[in-house]
Amino acid sequence: MYEQSLYRILPDHVKPNIIKKTNRYNNWKYGYNKDHDMVVISKTGKIGEIYEIQNLKIALPLIENSYKRKDKKEEQYWEQLEVPKELEKIKNVFDWNKYPDTFKEKWYDYIDTEFKYRDEGFSFYNNGIPTYITGTHYMYLQWSKIDVGAPDFRESNRLFFLFWEACKADPRSYGMCYLKNRRSGFSFMSSAELVNLATMSSDSRFGILSKSGADAKTMFTDKVVPISLNYPFFFKPIQDGMDRPKTELAYRVPASKFTRRKLDNSETPEELAGLDTTIDWKNTGDNSYDGEKLKLLAHDESAKWLKPDNILNNWRVTKTCLRLGSRIIGKCMMGSTSNALDKGGSNYKKLYYDSDVTKRNRNGQTSSGLYSLFIPMEWSYEGFIDTYGLPVFDTPEKPIKGVDKNEIEYGVIEHWQNEVDGLKSDSDGLNEYYRQFPRTEQHAFRDETKQSLFNLTKIYEQIDYNDDLRNTNILTRGSFQWDNGIIDSKVQFYPSKDGRFLISWVPPKHLQNRVIIKDGLKYPGNEHVGAFGCDSYDISGTVDNRGSNGALHGLTKFSMEDAPANHFFLEYIARPQTAEIFFEEILMACVFYGMPILAENNKARLLYHFKRRGYRGFSMNRPDKIWNKLSPAEKEIGGIPNSGQDIIQAHAAAIETYIENFVGYNTDSHGDMYFQKTLEDWARFNINDRTKHDASISSGLAIMACNKHMYTPTNTFQKEKVALGFKKYNNDGYSSQIINI
Repeated sequence: MYEQSLYRILPDHVKPNIIKKTNRYNNWKYGYNKDHDMVVISKTGKIGEIYEIQNLKIALPLIENSYKRKDKKEEQYWEQLEVPKELEKIKNVFDWNKYPDTFKEKWYDYIDTEFKYRDEGFSFYNNGIPTYITGTHYMYLQWSKIDVGAPDFRESNRLFFLFWEACKADPRSYGMCYLKNRRSGFSFMSSAELVNLATMSSDSRFGILSKSGADAKTMFTDKVVPISLNYPFFFKPIQDGMDRPKTELAYRVPASKFTRRKLDNSETPEELAGLDTTIDWKNTGDNSYDGEKLKLLAHDESAKWLKPDNILNNWRVTKTCLRLGSRIIGKCMMGSTSNALDKGGSNYKKLYYDSDVTKRNRNGQTSSGLYSLFIPMEWSYEGFIDTYGLPVFDTPEKPIKGVDKNEIEYGVIEHWQNEVDGLKSDSDGLNEYYRQFPRTEQHAFRDETKQSLFNLTKIYEQIDYNDDLRNTNILTRGSFQWDNGIIDSKVQFYPSKDGRFLISWVPPKHLQNRVIIKDGLKYPGNEHVGAFGCDSYDISGTVDNRGSNGALHGLTKFSMEDAPANHFFLEYIARPQTAEIFFEEILMACVFYGMPILAENNKARLLYHFKRRGYRGFSMNRPDKIWNKLSPAEKEIGGIPNSGQDIIQAHAAAIETYIENFVGYNTDSHGDMYFQKTLEDWARFNINDRTKHDASISSGLAIMACNKHMYTPTNTFQKEKVALGFKKYNNDGYSSQIINI
């Protein structure tokens, strides 16, 4: 049974009595509510349900009166509201002015209601459930024309527009960074929003960018212009120039509510101030729209910018077009499926994760300024949306009627899995399918297998398997501490959401803190059980605060102890405030598990920290040399250098062998490597640029440490013949003969 995790409703986020009291006086303000850490998208002063979509809390308007298509629950679904035939004949305000006042009086209320829906949103009964959609979503469904005619209502689009409205309402946000799947409708939805905002904004400019200038032009001519032409006369300002322009859509006279006051004052559209608002497109480039002031930028196919163009460079430029000083005056609606990482996907991936709403600076903004949103493919896959716009996740007991009037016989999850199973033998085809129709963010950013040093198919099999286990308690986050704060005593592990360690196995009590003391030095008591690998660093901070992380990985061997065999049980990828904190945390992990560590000795401070504290016995010597061949420094502190082609190749081969044997699907089960960051680092590992791959360096050293016997040099002895002066005889026959040697 599929359980959705795209959104959840928070019934207790704000106390009911506070909501009731504030609703009574219509005191909820549109925008970010700091007291309750939520974005209010209600313009009525009242709020109802509070949604959490991708960690962004959104307070929806209170639903009071909902439109009913029919009284029967089964017949309640979205359907475009009927447009009065008398008004359909009117193409522009000039035609309207020709009608008598008695005719106009008849339609003022209808026009005012449409403006209200546009501003405040609309609610309707959907299969018996009152359902709210934003004003932008209403304009898309009721008044926009797309390639198939009128758009269908889809729950995925409703959630998309709720999130987008929150981005518009939140003064801290520059807009959205949407990671989408193919045919999700983003191009039409963003085009509809361009027209919606432009037709009620004065002295404003609206822009379009895409993966190429030709694509931006196509979006303008095939989507934006037709939507504008389809608007009713009371929403449509007077357009300057051609009916179907190729480069710029210019509005010179504003759309305005036709009220009795204006009629009594004899105001005509010609006498109203012009909008002086335009929608145009630009060729793709890092400096597109540089120096312009934009109200809205529709950024389509942003993950497909090919070199020399770079979406990160472009966003740094266009971001300044959306603000005046510290005040954000415009928004960006950015969305795309992802290309392979070296074809624009890598830059978009960074931008997407820089838009995480849970990671903000002191100004309350994300690193990029945008808010990231990912809607899994199962929410909007063609052919699996029912009459009510809801996805059919699981195979139904009997066929369900779809929004396209066809019957849905099985669920989208089963269909997707069948497609995946059919591509198992085609790695690149499978990854392309994942990128086009992703169920997870990891699917969306899949890379081409030919670019990887390791077996990407196995790595991604393991990542997918781990994603299915994401709601289980396999991994625990926490910290290590000395017992009662007494240094060099026993170490305890404490679960904590702020901890820097992720662990999947805790040794039983009799294996914890096993330290052997020989000649005053401490040695690990569980060396036969497993070992650690570490990628260390020496400097606490860097000038640009972008130094690499320190990394530690723990791996078990095959042993007779109560421990899983060949299992990565610990992952640590972090950079604490000081190097000393990092050193101490690594030391405590080694003591708690009683296992040795193989660390790089190019950055020697960690190993000197171990030596000063009496733990030199925990630091493994490099396994590829015997004791007499070690340098004085290596004899003093242990460790292995991060240089030399032999070591680099051996390190990569160790990871490769482990992946082939213990990662992904093997025979009848999946591997038990549960650390996603490490798996993702393996997937993008570049042997010619290892500095960016802390997790790969650390985990590879752990594998080498557990298999040190494979790297032990063997002495070859050559036997030489030594003449001892004794003669040998052949005693055959009657007389012996001397044998010449």
